[in-house]
Amino acid sequence: MILSDNTIMKMLDEGELTITPLDWKQIQPASVDIRLGSTFSVVEDTSSGIITLDNMINYKTIQTDTYLILPGQFVLATTMEYFELPDNLTAFVEGRSSLGRMGLFIQNAGWVDPGFKGEITLELYNANRCAIELKSGRRIGQLVFAKMDNSALNPYNGKYQGQTGATGSRIFMDNDRSGSKEDV
Repeated sequence: MILSDNTIMKMLDEGELTITPLDWKQIQPASVDIRLGSTFSVVEDTSSGIITLDNMINYKTIQTDTYLILPGQFVLATTMEYFELPDNLTAFVEGRSSLGRMGLFIQNAGWVDPGFKGEITLELYNANRCAIELKSGRRIGQLVFAKMDNSALNPYNGKYQGQTGATGSRIFMDNDRSGSKEDV
């Protein structure tokens, strides 16, 4: 069941759901607007020109209130808000249609697990032929909350728990890596 503004406000008031900082104007009929933070990260070039899933990826991270995303550029960004979801609530990240119409694609794998705590890292891609100026504090998307039929037996406690800032991939920490003991 998708949560209404009424239920979202009640959960916030009762401390079941945490979103900080939050302006109550961000609460929409069936979502909460998320704003762009001030941390941006891009993958650093490698000498081989290849990124593997088995090695740590290096990122160049900057703090700025204005970021110019170039045509064809991929950048990680973060939300301004820090979230704490209870064990019986999940959320979907949706980009703003107005930004998509400019050629800015916003993604984060689209899913926030129950029990997650942290800022949400967003993957941004400029599909336009022009650069797009991004400003910290501007609405970048929305979070749609869904109540689960029961609390999760194993709420999220993974490698991104508590993240702040534009957090790079930690896929090299996965247990399903080829050739690892878990595969034998």
